Amino acid sequence: MFRIQGHVLSENQIIWTALTTIFGIGLPTSKKLLEKFELPLNKRVKDITEAEQKLITDEIKEMVVESDLKREVGNAIKRLKEIRCYRGMRHNLGLPVRGQRTSQNAHTAKKLLGRSRVRPVLKK
Repeated sequence: MFRIQGHVLSENQIIWTALTTIFGIGLPTSKKLLEKFELPLNKRVKDITEAEQKLITDEIKEMVVESDLKREVGNAIKRLKEIRCYRGMRHNLGLPVRGQRTSQNAHTAKKLLGRSRVRPVLKK
């Protein structure tokens, strides 16, 4: 059983994709991590030795992942809202932030938004 950051990795999964279950580790980061320790990408989680497991765990402990990363992202969005910049206003309204179109797309965001949520934000 391979535990990292409170996640139990599935025994039959390939280690390259199994590491992506941890928030903040994607496929490129997982690949770099395994290449650093010269582990094969297609090795199964059940075939990882204790020494390899310790190397991976120690390296991940030095990275910003899971709740720390979520807190950093949340604080960044909160700061944008507080300074009332354009991106912060889009976050407040629940609309697309990164320049996506809203005339044809983003129907779900608009539906969830509702008129009652818009007015209190735009007052002040």
